[in-house]
Amino acid sequence: MSFTGFSAAALDFYDDLEMDNSKTFWSEHKSVYEESVRKPMIALLTALEEEFGAAKVFRPYRDVRFAKDKTPYKTHQGAFIPCGPSTGWYVELAAPGVRVGAGFYEAPADRLARIRTAIDEERRGSELDKLLADLQTDGWTLGGDQLKTSPRGYDAEHPRIHLLRHKSMTLSKSYGFEPVIHSAELTTQIREDWRATTPFLEWITANA
Repeated sequence: MSFTGFSAAALDFYDDLEMDNSKTFWSEHKSVYEESVRKPMIALLTALEEEFGAAKVFRPYRDVRFAKDKTPYKTHQGAFIPCGPSTGWYVELAAPGVRVGAGFYEAPADRLARIRTAIDEERRGSELDKLLADLQTDGWTLGGDQLKTSPRGYDAEHPRIHLLRHKSMTLSKSYGFEPVIHSAELTTQIREDWRATTPFLEWITANA
C-alpha cells in the first residue's frame, strides 16, 4: 500500500471517538480505524523508513491501570522513530489533524546532567540556542517538561536558563487540516520538516 494521504474519515473517526470512547463504539468502527488510520500511517512511515529508520506505531489502547481516566482508547494515533535513547522523530494523527515532532521525551539523571553541562558551556550551549531559535522562527514550537525553578548548581541569571530548566525537550509543528494531509505530498512535507530538526537531534545525541 502506497501512502496517498489521510482521509476525512480518519479525522471523523477521532472526532467521534472523543465523544464516545467506549468498547461498543470501537467494535463498531474498528474497520474504519484499520483502513483509514492504521494502514495509511504504516504506509507513510514505510515511505520515510529508508532515510529515518523503522518506526514504532503505538497501540490504540490506553494503559488505565493507574489512571483516573479509565477511557480505554487513545484519541490519537502516534508513531515514533528513535535515533537515540528516548530521542527521535514523532508523527501523530488526531481530530485536530496531523502534527510532527522531534526531541527527547525523558532522560535519566546522568544523561540530563550531561545535556545541562553542554547547555552551560558557551560554545555548545550557544549552538543549541541558535538551532532552536532558527527552528522556532520557521514555525516550530519548543516544548517539554521544565522545572519551575533553576536546576541545582545553575544561576537563575544564566543566559540559557530557559534551556537548563528542561527535563525533556521537544519541537512540534502542526499541519492541522491543511490540504497536504489528504495527499501523498504529506510524505514530502514530513521528510523536509524532520530533516530540518536533524541537527537538533544530532546535538542531543552527541552531548547526552
